[in-house]
Amino acid sequence: MELRYDLAEKALQAAIQKAKSLNILVSIAVVDTGGHLVSFARLDSVFGVIDFAIKKARTAAMFGVDSDIMGSIIAGTDIHGYGMLNSNGGLLTLAGGVVIKNEEGKIIGAIGSSGGTPEQDKEIATAGSSAMG
Repeated sequence: MELRYDLAEKALQAAIQKAKSLNILVSIAVVDTGGHLVSFARLDSVFGVIDFAIKKARTAAMFGVDSDIMGSIIAGTDIHGYGMLNSNGGLLTLAGGVVIKNEEGKIIGAIGSSGGTPEQDKEIATAGSSAMG
């Protein structure tokens, strides 16, 4: 199964509901496995976090792990981390990018949230990802 628009919207709506319940102004992006934007919402967040949400989602999708895990991996690479962070059009390795899996456990995309604390962003994105299972 690939990440179709209707599935991306399902994840997006679940994340939006979580953000609203936390009363946090965020941007939320849903991407396919290639890191291409499928669905997006800006909940009156500041302009700067739009790119953050997309990059967190792209990072998770392209490497198959949540963005904060990728951050831990890159942190251990010393000088090579610079090149890794600037690959693929730029990565963002803070919490808030979460992989989306289908019922069989295959990664079909990712969702990224930005505008809250890293912990809140991860909670919001996880709510979106969890809506798929």
